[in-house]
Amino acid sequence: YFPEGIDIYFDNVGGKTLDAVLLNMRVHGRIAVCGMISQYNLDQAEGVTNLMHLVYKRIRLHGFSVRDHYHIHPKFVEFMLPYIRQGKIVYVEDIVEGLESGPRALVGLFKGLNFGKQVVDVSA
Repeated sequence: YFPEGIDIYFDNVGGKTLDAVLLNMRVHGRIAVCGMISQYNLDQAEGVTNLMHLVYKRIRLHGFSVRDHYHIHPKFVEFMLPYIRQGKIVYVEDIVEGLESGPRALVGLFKGLNFGKQVVDVSA
């Protein structure tokens, strides 16, 4: 899947996903960790078993919190909005229709079944 390895990974999932990413990271790759949603509702957290790849590949792992960057948010919006409007920056939404689909979407979110940002369209 990644013949030359992954250069940069932004992790919100942790667990098995982070484990798989570590196997595919490029030498001197970088990982920013913002969350570990796969672990939040577990009685016993899953361990990450491929941590030695941090050493083997000299990977840099760094915690990230948006709180550290609130002061530059207006500048970020000003910079990014033109790219979004031009279609140069895109995002994926996983949309389900109807309020009755909400619980299933939420469960799927925590199980990692969705792809992209999970949205429940209650107007449908």
